[in-house]
Amino acid sequence: MSAVSKMKKELLSDPVFSMAAEQFDRVADVLELDEELRDRCKWPKRISTVACPIRRDNGTVETFFGHRVQHHLSRGPTKGGLRYHPKVSVGEVAALAMWMNWKCALAGLPYGGGKGGIQCDPTMMSIGEQERLTRRFTMEMIPFIGVEVDVMAPDMGTNEQTMAWILDTYSTHAGHLVPGIVTGKPVDLQGTEGRTEATGRGVGFLVYRMLDKLNIRCSEATAVIQGFGNVGRHAAITLANYGVKVIGISDVRGAVWNDKGLSVEDLCKHVDSHGSVVGFPESESIDPEEMLIQLCDVLVPAAVDMVIHKGNAAELKCRLLAEAANGPTTPEADRIIEERGDITIIPDILCNSGGVIVSYFEWVQNLQRFNWSRAEVIAKLETQLEHSLERVLQVQKRRGLTPRVAATALGVEETAKAKSKRGLFP
Repeated sequence: MSAVSKMKKELLSDPVFSMAAEQFDRVADVLELDEELRDRCKWPKRISTVACPIRRDNGTVETFFGHRVQHHLSRGPTKGGLRYHPKVSVGEVAALAMWMNWKCALAGLPYGGGKGGIQCDPTMMSIGEQERLTRRFTMEMIPFIGVEVDVMAPDMGTNEQTMAWILDTYSTHAGHLVPGIVTGKPVDLQGTEGRTEATGRGVGFLVYRMLDKLNIRCSEATAVIQGFGNVGRHAAITLANYGVKVIGISDVRGAVWNDKGLSVEDLCKHVDSHGSVVGFPESESIDPEEMLIQLCDVLVPAAVDMVIHKGNAAELKCRLLAEAANGPTTPEADRIIEERGDITIIPDILCNSGGVIVSYFEWVQNLQRFNWSRAEVIAKLETQLEHSLERVLQVQKRRGLTPRVAATALGVEETAKAKSKRGLFP
């Protein structure tokens, strides 16, 4: 077996990458891509795995493994988050990089898709250990990253402090400040206003626009949100500001429910004090899995992948499925939802694109050495999301496609055009 065949087999054995590949293959068939171009668009440009030994606080040395996948560089530098999680795998990172590629192309951003991850549990590490791990990973990745090569951002288990450590490590190596090496960094280090809430706010804005198209008044709509991390939190805040009644929210420890509506503002305070939605007053406990199939107008999976599957897709009772997480709906569930015909999906590569759009704004500001106000950033974000939404809806209607296939087709088509026009280097 050749090295290429072995790599393909290993990637396809990962359930998350297999799901992303199946989505791509379906779209490639719709676009009638020839086999050579299909292969060039599907497989990652570069996969890097590095060993990151660090000294723990107890004096022992432990080695962690970090991965970075750069899916394509045909339209610009790769762009994507860096996550810290015990279950990070090369296949998962490759799938996320592929989705990010289509997401950037759909939004019209001059990026390819990238993603990174380190197999670790940040909740079991001190701040000092996290810093040492981040700096070691950055040093190992320096040959493969750069302002015009690959730009990282926060993801699951990382935050603006993580980005500050990467910025400092890379800048120290370069001998001068390089703010554009990461996005999602602190505003004090030339980050941008509006980046922290960008993904969740974008989810809320797109839900608001789609409710209007479905002739559902926000003041009469109900929402259930799975996941109350950064994205779920800001999606809940934004939906509440639009007048949507949030009736159910879950996190890793449990879920809370109130038919009359949860006070999102008070819930945020409760989570800040207690670390979880569990125990929130004026609510009742509900099984997180059962919460997903309760009657509501909007269901927002904002946590992990593959939570909407063949086992629960037929039981969903929402009108609108807004995919704030990456890959929350399996292909089997997609087929069930298509056959039902009573649920509208805002696909993940559109729904959660607010984060990378504002990351692009941050990168541009860094290149120009010119800062925008928060109001300017939010206005530009909503304009960009509206444009992307209309593009998807037009292609969906014109070609008779599902929202996911329409959105992915736009992303894949942009990448295929770039590769075709650039040609194949001898």
